[in-house]
Amino acid sequence: MNENPNIVLVDDDAELTELLEEFLVGEGFNIQVINDPEQALELNLERVDALVLDIMMPKLSGLDVLQSLRSHSDTPIIMLTGRGDDIDRIIGLEMGADDYMGKPCNPRELSARLRAVLRRAQMTADSSQQNAETLQLHGIEVNRGQRDARFEGESLGLTSAEFSVLELLMRSSGEIVSKETLTEKVLQRPLMPYDRSIDVHVSRVRQKLSKYLGDQDIIKTARGRGYMMIQED
Repeated sequence: MNENPNIVLVDDDAELTELLEEFLVGEGFNIQVINDPEQALELNLERVDALVLDIMMPKLSGLDVLQSLRSHSDTPIIMLTGRGDDIDRIIGLEMGADDYMGKPCNPRELSARLRAVLRRAQMTADSSQQNAETLQLHGIEVNRGQRDARFEGESLGLTSAEFSVLELLMRSSGEIVSKETLTEKVLQRPLMPYDRSIDVHVSRVRQKLSKYLGDQDIIKTARGRGYMMIQED
């Protein structure tokens, strides 16, 4: 992680971004504020460590910006949403957002969430430099060093969070992994009340596996406890 990470705030609420910028600069972040979402599409993401992206903006929604950025970059993105329901949050996660927060957001919590996604990005970069370690189960092959997951040679096309979910469940096959553990290991933060982020990531892994496994459900839900990948017969 850079000593002073470069963070871009994309939100049309100038008063909020001014408040967040002042706090985050004090926390050691370099901050760039963009109030026009169309300008976010012109960013050179090689110089950006993470983005904070509001969903509800004029001219172009945050989901549209997310979709465009995800087509060519895996830079960590935290979505902000002012809506009371989960629909936009879930859609954002399904489209590749790393995390989300409701608005109005607590600047201190946002700082913590940013450090969490940056730690995960650093772990991904570090693991790619390590010797390859391969896990194999149910025809799935996970290469930890390359952060690559395949089924019988074909890429599963997982996001970073989805890969971490699959790797952890495969490594713990036959054992229930709690939602608390998954959240801490995958999202690098504690599980919050009413937080469905990890459920969405697990659901996405199941959906992508179903393309190859059909109705064979190898990830079981332990209601109220967590998830478990079944062992091979």
